[in-house]
Amino acid sequence: MLRALPKSISRLISGQIYSVRKLHGKTKRRRIWNSDNDDDGGGGSEKGRKREKNQDAHLFLYKSKGQHLLMNQRILDSIVRKSAIKPTDTVLEIGPGTGNLTLKLLEASTRVVAVEIDARMVEVLLKRSSECGFRDRLSVIRRDALKTEFPRFDLVVANIPYNISSPLIAKLVYGAHRYRSATLLLQKEFAKRLLAKPGDSEFNRLAVNVKLVADVEHVMDVSKREFLPCPKVDSSVVLIRPKAQIPNINLNEWLAFTRTCFGKKNKTLGATFKQKKKVMELFSLSETTASNGENTLDLHSCDCANLEEEEHDEDSGGEEECCSSSGSEMRASLFKEKIMGVLKSSGFEDKRPSKLSHEELLRLLELFNQAGIYFHNRSNDRAIEKKEAFNSS
Repeated sequence: MLRALPKSISRLISGQIYSVRKLHGKTKRRRIWNSDNDDDGGGGSEKGRKREKNQDAHLFLYKSKGQHLLMNQRILDSIVRKSAIKPTDTVLEIGPGTGNLTLKLLEASTRVVAVEIDARMVEVLLKRSSECGFRDRLSVIRRDALKTEFPRFDLVVANIPYNISSPLIAKLVYGAHRYRSATLLLQKEFAKRLLAKPGDSEFNRLAVNVKLVADVEHVMDVSKREFLPCPKVDSSVVLIRPKAQIPNINLNEWLAFTRTCFGKKNKTLGATFKQKKKVMELFSLSETTASNGENTLDLHSCDCANLEEEEHDEDSGGEEECCSSSGSEMRASLFKEKIMGVLKSSGFEDKRPSKLSHEELLRLLELFNQAGIYFHNRSNDRAIEKKEAFNSS
């Protein structure tokens, strides 16, 4: 029997009782140890001296690294059910931890590819899968998920670390692999931004960029109390489905365009594009990219590590820095007239990015490009066909 410990929680993992307790008041670590090797449940010095000799029975969980284990079996079952996994599917799981979700994915699919950077987690994961008879159907990649080339997979199901949510979603939705869906457990506030629609207070660059190529659906909310250790915020499960058809545009051009528009998302487009620093920046880009050919979607070479809204102030130092001579002043003035002409003639001058739909933003970008106004230097872009960019490899 495991004695009740103050400030501790007992959990059943792979048929064994583990105890998790807070170590010190200000630490962000939690420790899991096998109760079979610590029958008295104490935290005395004898156990501390044995720690190095008994590493297999100890596991520290770091909040700072997003190590929060989902313990509720009902919620785990619901996530697997909502993912609509087929018996023939290969499932990609990112950040499996100790394998609570992994074991259920192995029951439902033919193969699971788990990407986990923590060697300690991998050891527990392999042990549990072997005990359950799933070892031959589990492949583990012990690397950083953001730096790893994923093998072929049919869908993604994962409780991903909160601190890599944005770049990881970018990698999935703009990656070269074609897959059916991604069921992701995310921080609730992040999920709300991802699900936001034009006109919502949360509508932002992240939602605009992701929803260009994928549909996003809210599945359910998950209380922070269902995790071990308990995070500070609640979570949400979302379902991302890549679109069958996407706009035929240069992706880097689109990302640079939305970065400009959503730098101050509640500012009118007229006010944003009147800034002298922005005018000169666009003028320089347009000169170098105007002769580079048609817009082509390039998902392999895009710079999409961070799709989130980036509020910034472009007014500071703009006038003095960019207008150092009468020649540049004149060129900036002429180019500014061209920009404002596009906005006025199309009715976008007084509109705010946070209120615009994808169709309106795509139309505005097309009008800018037709006028010779570009947002990204495409001289080094590798043009490829859209369908090639989405083929599995």
